[in-house]
Amino acid sequence: MTEGTPRPRRGATTIEEVARAAGVSRQTVSNALNAPQRVRPDTLARVTAAIRELGYQPDQSARSLRSGARRTIGYLVPVDDPFDPNPLMAGFLEALVDAAGAEGQRVLLFRPAPGGADAGPAIDELVAARQVDGLVLADVLREDPRIGQVGRAGVPFVTFGRTGPGEPQHWVDIANDAATAAVVRHLAALGHRRIGYLGAGEELPWMAARRAGFLAEAGRLGLSAVTAPVNARVTAPVTAAGPAAGPEVAAVRALLRGPDRPTAFVAGSDLLALDVYEAVRAEGLTVGPGGAEAGEVAVTGFHDTPLCRHLHPPLTSVRLPLRAIAAGLVGRLLAQVRGEAPPAAGLELPTELVVRASSG
Repeated sequence: MTEGTPRPRRGATTIEEVARAAGVSRQTVSNALNAPQRVRPDTLARVTAAIRELGYQPDQSARSLRSGARRTIGYLVPVDDPFDPNPLMAGFLEALVDAAGAEGQRVLLFRPAPGGADAGPAIDELVAARQVDGLVLADVLREDPRIGQVGRAGVPFVTFGRTGPGEPQHWVDIANDAATAAVVRHLAALGHRRIGYLGAGEELPWMAARRAGFLAEAGRLGLSAVTAPVNARVTAPVTAAGPAAGPEVAAVRALLRGPDRPTAFVAGSDLLALDVYEAVRAEGLTVGPGGAEAGEVAVTGFHDTPLCRHLHPPLTSVRLPLRAIAAGLVGRLLAQVRGEAPPAAGLELPTELVVRASSG
């Protein structure tokens, strides 16, 4: 070893070494790590510099044993197809991990056993193992049994989606009805007076709210509004190769063949907007803002997933504030973990309409 070369460390840096390097007590270093507001700014700066110089890493397991906190959030991941994943929820997970990390938390993913749909056993197992400080639930349904289950378990939780009356209002969500109302106003401002709507899964609260917002705003503005009746009885034309498309495409085509065909369509998701694109082109029309005289049909989507930018033409869509949603969920969950009184109402966040060439 050459002269002046630092001697290799035989073990990890200890809190006592940090205290000696900063010229403070061990308790002051502990306060700097766990309650920095108690430490004078100049002392905190000195301790922080020593931590960085020595490469000190707090023993998280020991801290957890002392405090009872796991510094881990459990996220019940919706069941999905790995070969056709939901791009919205993938973006939400990215935002959730970032929001948790900013608060010094990890995210533990879990879901029902393979082939199972009931999340109850998975929740019970995770809670019993005391591996997390709280839970994040998404895709909340009416009378969702998971809400009662986690409530009875006494574990802190928050939901991406609204809980029902009489249930804890630990939710963060968007105003789905207001979002589609904003889309209708956008199309009306461009001169559209006959507007169609394509939705699916109306038993889902968020999809029902989008449809309701569309119809209410169209009625308020005195527009002609029609919804595509998607059901098993609506079928596409049959060719030698079989049906040309699914029921969503067939329903839109049926409206486009009518005497008062819509000049614009609002879709309840970006994937449904793809069905509208297909139906418009199958009827010899073009997606665009020009209206009936130009043989164009304006189209909008919902979620503003990455595919919107790559369609031809690029798709106008409603963008969700995923990072704000994730930050709101983490903040509300950690407030419960700290024992703070929960808010009396959920947190509703605004959306943004991103206008592209498909409508404007």
